[in-house]
Amino acid sequence: MGLLALLLASLALAVQLGYSTYRGLPTSAISSSKWHALNATLGGKLHAAVPLAAPCFSSLNGDEFRGNTSECAVVETGYRNPFFRSDKFNAYTWPQWESCVAKEESCTLDPTSTNNSAAWSRKDCAQGSVSEFYVNVTSAKDVQTVFAFVQQTGVLVSIKNSGHDFGGRSAMKGSLSIWTRNLETISHDPAFVPEGGNAETLALTIGAGVNWYGVYKYAEANNITAVGGYHPTVGAAGGWLMGGGHSILSPVYGLGVDRVLQFKVVTPDGKYRVANEFRNQDLFWALRGGGGGTFGVVLECTIKAEPQIKLQVASLSFTQTTDNARGFLKLVINNSVKWGTEGWGGHISAHDLVSVTPLLSLDEAKTSMQDAVDYTLAQNGTAIIEEVPSWLTFFEKYVSFTNSVGINGIGGSWLVPNTMFDNETTKEKLLDAIMPMTAFANPHITTATPYLFNYTAGSTSAAPAWRNSLWHAVFQYMYPWNATQDAVRAGYQTITDNIQLLRDIAPESGAYGNEADIYDPDHERAFWGDNYPKLLELKQKFDPVGLLDCWYCVGWRGADNSRFQCYVSE
Repeated sequence: MGLLALLLASLALAVQLGYSTYRGLPTSAISSSKWHALNATLGGKLHAAVPLAAPCFSSLNGDEFRGNTSECAVVETGYRNPFFRSDKFNAYTWPQWESCVAKEESCTLDPTSTNNSAAWSRKDCAQGSVSEFYVNVTSAKDVQTVFAFVQQTGVLVSIKNSGHDFGGRSAMKGSLSIWTRNLETISHDPAFVPEGGNAETLALTIGAGVNWYGVYKYAEANNITAVGGYHPTVGAAGGWLMGGGHSILSPVYGLGVDRVLQFKVVTPDGKYRVANEFRNQDLFWALRGGGGGTFGVVLECTIKAEPQIKLQVASLSFTQTTDNARGFLKLVINNSVKWGTEGWGGHISAHDLVSVTPLLSLDEAKTSMQDAVDYTLAQNGTAIIEEVPSWLTFFEKYVSFTNSVGINGIGGSWLVPNTMFDNETTKEKLLDAIMPMTAFANPHITTATPYLFNYTAGSTSAAPAWRNSLWHAVFQYMYPWNATQDAVRAGYQTITDNIQLLRDIAPESGAYGNEADIYDPDHERAFWGDNYPKLLELKQKFDPVGLLDCWYCVGWRGADNSRFQCYVSE
């Protein structure tokens, strides 16, 4: 019997025994002979990793280390580049997830001046939360091999794709990481039929490692439209999708989970499964909103596509002052229902707005946005209302690719229900809740809820609050590379306290787990509402040993578990 067969047999036995058999050991506890055997079974796909900025340092994990000036220069140049980061196993969009913040173990640069030697001079480059070993998976068999090895050895395991991860769920100190970034197949089918089904649908099939920018360029080349994320390096088939997946096209076309037709996935019990409306329906439901890193390793997904569409674009911007922010936000609140009904989706702050709609003509769009344009021009700002021929045209012209990349960040969000826009009293409460946040973190109002989408109740496991909300309000606080642990803790507390202002006025609403306060006081209800008990049952069905665990994920072991030692305490 070969090694793979032995590993799979041990996994099958562990599944019978249950959660208590899995120890969750760090990679350092596993002998080198076992690592060599695993690498041989995988055909050389096991790799060692050090932190991204290691070439700039002269000490690595407490030992003398010969840095590399030319390699350091490459890191300095690419540090704020999202594509540079997403192509590296050892990099994240927010570099604090490369660190172990609670232990003050880091190996990062100064993002404001990446050649600032103060970041590395006489400092140790610590491994932090970067896994020492990872597997560059390219097949279902690779994933099955890893899961079996994890069960046999008891080593910790995590899943990472592009590193566009605001909550650190794809980072785990001491874990063996399953890296899906190089599963980059993409195709389309004008008459896709899910396995076991019979209805034909225009669809895109996307490998787990494909980012949205790659999807958008492929869709443009084939005269179709994909409904997806707002940043180029967000993985199209990863945590974005499994967490719900909002888009500024969602008001008309639905969330990502509303558009997925089929998953191909390896569940932690070692089985390769196809999940859709006809096969493994319970898993299909769980994957559509239950969160990434929880129910298995998705290898590919198939999503509905649209024909290529024209879009009306509104882009407004002015210099924010203490006097004009409240007036603009009040105007936005007063127009939100009208704009929602007209299909507008976008991103709005106290001093700017970028929105699109596929439902209006150019003249109708100008009329719709006239009040906002007048306000903007009165502040000596700029206003553009135009028609573009496709989503990619809009994306490449208006979306910032480098915003907040390579900078440590803290975020939080809350879904603002439709009822907050019912009357002047509730609208004033909403305005009063948002204004205090402008002092430290401009509110990022994402009008990306499925406001007009015809949703079948209960068909996905994403937060029910998505279905009766008009806004997804996001707040981010960026902090410097050399911030103390106390300063970081204070930043998280500030976000929690300010999100509480929205919780207070809309306590029955919820949050988008991918962009939520990572210390949400009631995350199970906020992220999943009444869906949580069923999700927990399915977690225990498909991951009976508990191989997969991540912060605030379904069935997590709790903050005191050693897996989460790098999160700062509240």
